Amino acid sequence: MAVSPYITRLRAHVGHDLLLLPGVSAVVHDDAGRVLLARRSDNGRWSLPAGLVDPGEQPADAVLREVYEETGVRVEIDRVGGVATHPVVYPNGDVCEYLNVWFRCRAVGGTARGDDDESLEVGWFALSDLPELDDWARLRLTTTRSLTAPTWYARPGERHPALCQPDAI
Repeated sequence: MAVSPYITRLRAHVGHDLLLLPGVSAVVHDDAGRVLLARRSDNGRWSLPAGLVDPGEQPADAVLREVYEETGVRVEIDRVGGVATHPVVYPNGDVCEYLNVWFRCRAVGGTARGDDDESLEVGWFALSDLPELDDWARLRLTTTRSLTAPTWYARPGERHPALCQPDAI
């Protein structure tokens, strides 16, 4: 996966130490109710389209950009699904915690395809026939099932299991 020049510059100063970074992810539904997933190129696991918010970029713009870059699918945002921090440790030892805003989106165009850089393959999956997903992906899927559900967040003092274990990418 390409590392943004912004992160490269930060890492030059802090090494592998913790970085708190803004991130976005999308739960994209099609007209048949299926969910869009991408197989990540860094670990081979299926996941939701996600990425960093660039400096000066709004989360809504970032999620539209990231979904298209990773999957080839154009989306519109239905609602904010939730917001939470999520720890990640990368194979090279880089430690990050993402402040992630996830959105429920609907596909409006494009063709699902992997980009070979961030996603090896892309597919539409029925909610009853999902591949193996981690707790973090399942939390985002669960909190975006309804168009009218309130935005999810960890209540003060809540330690939701999906948010406490760093993903080893």
